[in-house]
Amino acid sequence: MPGPLDSSRLRHLGDFSGLAEIAMAQRQLFPPPAPDLRDRARDALGVLALTAAQVRTERTWTAGELSGEEVSWEVGFGPRTHAYVLRPRRAADGVLPGVVALHCHAGMKWAGKEKIADGPEGPSPEVARLRATLYDGRAWAAELALRGFTVLVPDVLGWSSRRFPTADMPDGVPDGLDAPLSEADRYDVAAARHEHVLAKYCTVLGTSYAGVVAGEDFAAAAYLRSRPDVGAVGCAGLSGGGLRAALLGAFDPDVEAVAVVAMISSYRDLLDGFVARHTWMLYPPGLSRLCDLPDLVASGAPRPLLVWYGERDEILPLSGMRRAHAMIAAHYRRAPAGYTGVFADAGHSFGLVAQQRVFGWLARHLKADGGTAWP
Repeated sequence: MPGPLDSSRLRHLGDFSGLAEIAMAQRQLFPPPAPDLRDRARDALGVLALTAAQVRTERTWTAGELSGEEVSWEVGFGPRTHAYVLRPRRAADGVLPGVVALHCHAGMKWAGKEKIADGPEGPSPEVARLRATLYDGRAWAAELALRGFTVLVPDVLGWSSRRFPTADMPDGVPDGLDAPLSEADRYDVAAARHEHVLAKYCTVLGTSYAGVVAGEDFAAAAYLRSRPDVGAVGCAGLSGGGLRAALLGAFDPDVEAVAVVAMISSYRDLLDGFVARHTWMLYPPGLSRLCDLPDLVASGAPRPLLVWYGERDEILPLSGMRRAHAMIAAHYRRAPAGYTGVFADAGHSFGLVAQQRVFGWLARHLKADGGTAWP
């Protein structure tokens, strides 16, 4: 494996690649993690202590064998967070294991929960297009619910019900388009520019984009556990949703199983021209002075953890995925059965093969109420 600070590999820094060597020498980056890494990382990210307050049910529906509920809550700022709760109809009020299903980033913020779950209206053309690319056309949270789970799909800061007003965001669309953009696509263009502004505000306010999002996901997981129809709770997500799952697992000790799809690489290998491809959520200030990313992902060991690596991932280096796998396995060396690392002939996606593997893994590791898995 090439050295992580070989200046010929730091493509985005070019003539300034020596910055990496100087920073590495002076700032002591990627040290071995301390025993209290989870607490120190939570402080470094500025994870906000948020709760789901004033919860209410907005509407309910049924679709085939599925029961759906849209709930909303306050986290203390911005519009109410909306979330879908999906369950198999035949479960009635029975206790099922729960999963917080975390929507991806994908450069699409007009939709959030809708990217991986349907309300009564069904998917928009933009959502259908994204699902075809990333999820083999499936609303995977619904499929997971049908297998015997209570699945919570919440929006988070910047997406769908938590969108910013367009008046507060940069304006303008790319020149030379062959066709007019839809309202959703226009919003996503503005949101891509606005994320830089949002990340700067978070930093000035002593938190980070990752810290705010993790706080909102923490509140969502606590709400799911509070429901009388839910037993043990895990979480899962693709890409930006996978990062959210990893952070939720790192900071919430009551999450009992974590599945991360197409997201994990070492930071040091991302330096090879991959940094610009990712959301600000992946780069909270100060974390690299505490550990490399795989150390934080594995910080809940020996709790069950699955990481799916796509060997043809367009936005993650294979060298970084392999390094991450080795690092995580080392954290689980005393409980190797707790970690499942899967390398697959796949790109940056959560297709049907990956879904089958992850759903089965969740069923094995989450129980209904301390007893057996729900049939």
